[in-house]
Amino acid sequence: MSNDEEAIKRRYREFLDLMPLTIAIAGLPQSEGNRMYTSEQLETRAQVLVNAFKLARQTAREALKGSSS
Repeated sequence: MSNDEEAIKRRYREFLDLMPLTIAIAGLPQSEGNRMYTSEQLETRAQVLVNAFKLARQTAREALKGSSS
């Protein structure tokens, strides 16, 4: 397996591992039944998740760095 493939798998695993924390940080409500979101609402929700993921990743890295000291 090439280094690129390994890096992609590692980043994907990190993404999956951080998803519960990301969702908790984002605090987005779940969709209500058959409610459909507009494209603007979807874009807004996606941006909230992107920001929450960045914060979750930063938090995890700081926690790991602090625990190794």
